Amino acid sequence: MKNIHWLVIGAIYLAFYIWYSNLSGPLTSEEVEAYLSKSSGDFNNSELFREFLENDDGKAFYMVNYLDLNENPPNLPETGMGASAWDLLDYYYEFMFPNLFSRACHPIFSGAVVSDALDLLNIEEGKTWDHAVVVRYRSRKDMADIVTNSNFFERHAYKLGGLEKTIAVPVTPSLVADLRIILLMLFLIIGLSVQVFRKS
Repeated sequence: MKNIHWLVIGAIYLAFYIWYSNLSGPLTSEEVEAYLSKSSGDFNNSELFREFLENDDGKAFYMVNYLDLNENPPNLPETGMGASAWDLLDYYYEFMFPNLFSRACHPIFSGAVVSDALDLLNIEEGKTWDHAVVVRYRSRKDMADIVTNSNFFERHAYKLGGLEKTIAVPVTPSLVADLRIILLMLFLIIGLSVQVFRKS
């Protein structure tokens, strides 16, 4: 077929789009209760977490994280004596990254802080941070799947141990470079390039 490359490109992109998008819609009240019943610990039992799930719009969101590393992290079983804050965080990420990537969730930004906060208002102890990370979640359902996993709280303890303080705020994007659009543009360029090459 003369234009079979367009069929191949279209099939690959469609498969990616379906995987990368939440097509199941917002969480139902039954699903919210099911996730809350599986949860344990103050984080998942909080009314704030319930409200976050109940107000699900079915869309992707971004978790904006600020991290202040613990200069004297505790001695925990899996990281042992003398482990650094990053050792503890790496143990946490060993669980998080596979669970994120398998659900089309992933970091889109990570960087070291280069200065104390230049603009600060009515926030105690919020001036100094070490690292900032932004993570894209395909849906609130995907986040709920991760944080109600039976292994999450054991790993989460290592994150908390590696940090002096942290803040994580979920954000609905109003302006963002969506990977689906970027990939569509890339595939169009590839397809057009193949077509031009065949004609030359």
